Amino acid sequence: MPIFVKCMLWVTCALLYFMMCSPIIFRIANFAVSDTTFKVGMIVMVAGILLEGAADLQKNAAKKKNPKRFVDTGLYRIVRCPNYLGELIMWTGVLIAGCTAMSGVLQWAVGIIGYIGIVFVMFSGARRLEIRQDKNYGEDKEYKKYKKSVPILIPFIPLYSVKKHKWLVA
Repeated sequence: MPIFVKCMLWVTCALLYFMMCSPIIFRIANFAVSDTTFKVGMIVMVAGILLEGAADLQKNAAKKKNPKRFVDTGLYRIVRCPNYLGELIMWTGVLIAGCTAMSGVLQWAVGIIGYIGIVFVMFSGARRLEIRQDKNYGEDKEYKKYKKSVPILIPFIPLYSVKKHKWLVA
């Protein structure tokens, strides 16, 4: 990969992270006080982090038990990518925590674009994981049943596959 492309990739990632964190950055920059919305956002952030961590621990435990089988226990019974869901919940908390402190169209645009960016990245990651799992477990009858009955990323929303959405390439 040419150095210019690497640099542009790095700059783009750094910009996305800044935009994702911007609601909190704007809260600090605008000298906003800690209000109920900030506290709720922080609770949502912690819940997302705990969900992501629990999903990773459950996946590691299941893979230790049976490394050649897909994971469909614990949080993986609710969604197929609970760690990505935890990440989304965490960034939703960041947006909530900063929403009462952002002022002006520019701050709101930066915060919303950052949030949309991480949603895109998480769905893109779910797509890559689905393609890899289809390759590894696609002939397994239990996997086929699991895939048709457990949503890919958001609980209770019957979105069972994002594989065909080629625009979800990040």
